[in-house]
Amino acid sequence: MSEVTRSLLQRWGASFRRGADFDSWGQLVEAIDEYQILARHLQKEAQAQHNNSEFTEEQKSTQSQEEFKLEDLKKLEPILKNILTYNKEFPFDVQPVPLRRILAPGEEENLEFEEDEEEGGAGAGSPDSFPARVPGTLLPRLPSEPGMTLLTIRIEKIGLKDAGQCIDPYITVSVKDLNGIDLTPVQDTPVASRKEDTYVHFNVDIELQKHVEKLTKGAAIFFEFKHYKPKKRFTSTKCFAFMEMDEIKPGPIVIELYKKPTDFKRKKLQLLTKKPLYLHLHQTLHKE
Repeated sequence: MSEVTRSLLQRWGASFRRGADFDSWGQLVEAIDEYQILARHLQKEAQAQHNNSEFTEEQKSTQSQEEFKLEDLKKLEPILKNILTYNKEFPFDVQPVPLRRILAPGEEENLEFEEDEEEGGAGAGSPDSFPARVPGTLLPRLPSEPGMTLLTIRIEKIGLKDAGQCIDPYITVSVKDLNGIDLTPVQDTPVASRKEDTYVHFNVDIELQKHVEKLTKGAAIFFEFKHYKPKKRFTSTKCFAFMEMDEIKPGPIVIELYKKPTDFKRKKLQLLTKKPLYLHLHQTLHKE
């Protein structure tokens, strides 16, 4: 794909996402404006390609009178991204790239928040001492070493009373020492696979990027549940959980959820809810 085509698709995609976001927030006037801008761009491109079209004149002129719903419009996004990509079979395999603002540790607490039980600061964690990561990119398992143990954590699901309302939820996994300093690169899961009742399902494996025996005393593995807030236009931490070293053992485990800000030093912990809602994990140990 040429740079010109790539740039064109990016502009179309941005316009479509703005319209869909406005639509989901109930700002219909702004949504219609964005959709009309996108439609004009597509019409202009279609006219340029008209002579090379393989469609019949009847197909070109056919117009639907049916009303489109927001959920129908959202199905167009992967097609829009591939509209100028040729010689590919449907369905296109599209990996969405988040363009939303993801706040650095401590940055969210400087913003203005709504006054409800879900709002608060994101917590002042340590600055990353590892290279910047791409959201949704998980790291592979480390090479095995004789006598050393590697840990795979499968994040199965998280229980939340408003699970169905979370937009593009994902979990950030980090390993911190007692001072909140990163001991391994930070990893983000892909966006959750599905939401059902009071659960957000992930079913994804995290490979710990350090042999268990090499972790410092008092270290903990943190899981920060994050979701997108359209009204504020940034990704926010909703709650967090952590697992300490004595909890590393094969098999299933459920761990409690705590209110943000994320307390990497584990000194001022406050449970998210009294209800029996937890983060469900499954651990697998690999040792030669």
